[in-house]
Amino acid sequence: MTLNELDTYFRSFLKPEDYTSDVSRNGIQIENSAPDKKQITKIAFAVDACAETAEKAAQQGAGLLFVHHGLFWGDCETITGVHYKRVAPFLKNDLALYACHIPLDANNPCGNNYGLASRIGLQKTEPFGEWRGMTIGVKGELPEPLSVDQLTEKVLAPGEKPLAVLKFGKDKVRTVGIISGGAADDVYMAVEQNLDAYITGEIGHSLYHYVKEAGINFIAGGHYQTETVGVNLVREKVEKELGLETVFIDVPTDL
Repeated sequence: MTLNELDTYFRSFLKPEDYTSDVSRNGIQIENSAPDKKQITKIAFAVDACAETAEKAAQQGAGLLFVHHGLFWGDCETITGVHYKRVAPFLKNDLALYACHIPLDANNPCGNNYGLASRIGLQKTEPFGEWRGMTIGVKGELPEPLSVDQLTEKVLAPGEKPLAVLKFGKDKVRTVGIISGGAADDVYMAVEQNLDAYITGEIGHSLYHYVKEAGINFIAGGHYQTETVGVNLVREKVEKELGLETVFIDVPTDL
């Protein structure tokens, strides 16, 4: 498939036009030399666009790198310094870049949040968590109450460790809210909705006492680790529906 054909395919289910308040330049961020003609037979997937993921994608013969965090956000940025170092491998290797930020967080069933909900077996799911007028998270109920340790184990992939687990709520968790990545402040919404636990990627020092005094369980599974989910679900969808070869470029940040 060509780059433009793949753009049409991704837009058909990720629907970036529904997330106009997203600061990411969702969609094709860097073209290849012939977006209407050049056939892409292998797609690399990664959480972040950076020099390392671009170089590894090119080394493995990919024609497109699909990421959650792209290189272009909001206003224009000059391609100098570190930004040049990130862009250069794409141009040098005729590697296209495709980014999908909030649409990939929110997508059901291929997004980070619904993917995490599926991983822990969440039922009776509903949209949860608004950012810039966009609902991006999910909440629901577990089929049976779990301890915080049991829930944490379900959230993370084998071998992964959480950044932080604050056990300040009920011993057994039944209701859960999820927003992946850097959404620590949305714990306020989880408290307002009387949820037993809140799952995101990060937490800062300033929230510790609020979480403790509010009496809610907080699982910070890691920004990177909670956002490998969506890109891999899209990768699996591409393999199944398009029959293209794919590869996941794992460059963990431990954050």
